[in-house]
Amino acid sequence: MHMFAAALFALISVISPTRVWYPPAQPLTINVKSEGDASLVLTDFDGKQLPAKESVEFSKEKSVDLLLLYPQLMTPGTYVLYEVPKGKPLAQFEGTPLVIEVRSDQNRGGAGGAEVTHVGPLEYAVINTDQGPITAMFYYDVAPITVASFLDLSRTGYYDSLTFHRIAPGFVIQGGDPKGDGTGGPGYHVPAEFNERPHLEGVLSMARASDPNSGGSQFFICLDYGHTKQLDRSYTAFGRVTSGMEAVKKIAAAPLAGGNGQDGKPVTPQVIKTITVKPVTAEENPYSDFFHLKDAK
Repeated sequence: MHMFAAALFALISVISPTRVWYPPAQPLTINVKSEGDASLVLTDFDGKQLPAKESVEFSKEKSVDLLLLYPQLMTPGTYVLYEVPKGKPLAQFEGTPLVIEVRSDQNRGGAGGAEVTHVGPLEYAVINTDQGPITAMFYYDVAPITVASFLDLSRTGYYDSLTFHRIAPGFVIQGGDPKGDGTGGPGYHVPAEFNERPHLEGVLSMARASDPNSGGSQFFICLDYGHTKQLDRSYTAFGRVTSGMEAVKKIAAAPLAGGNGQDGKPVTPQVIKTITVKPVTAEENPYSDFFHLKDAK
């Protein structure tokens, strides 16, 4: 998260980090504020609430060291922190939740303890197309580097006016190439983050060449798990469509220059007008079903 984005987030949110990256030996300090009585709630990325060591209730404004409240944050993993008004269910949280990624170095032998912690707002994206908007949430827990790259490219306008240049009927729609021919990228590669999330209908995943670490900006949206199941654990699934599959299917049905074969370039360009990155709020929360917040007390 850029410094400007961090400063803006601090202005508009009720919970904000004092920095983006935290070394493990330093306090994990955040600022909290509320007009009335409220409490902090920490969950894992599956939505399970975690117990606090000390009281998490507060009123008005204060700074807190999360490590004193939640020793679990010394263990590598991905967590979500909410501020909840007193007497309200978790689904009615205030402001924008924080994603807390406690990272370890996977490329080096050892105990695998926390190496650094990254903190930022929980975000989603709206892919605006001529066929309608496509809303997507992201798998911060299993593909953090891929998610960070995609969100950064999106918020800085990289994808604006690019296309879904490849349509494979019943398989995927693929886009995000500045050249429009399947050979372009952002000038850097994203390491593979293969994971156990299946390539179900609506899942976003990174395109790549034969080298697993050759991903960049090109991504695809899955159409039929009967055909995309073969991609499981071989491509980086990093998010999923939560609304707008109608637009995805309209793009997938576009006439192709080469007929309806396995691969094809649309006769009419299927344009990604913009990708807008938005902070999650209680009113606009594509993660609600994924985290089971509607059922949370």
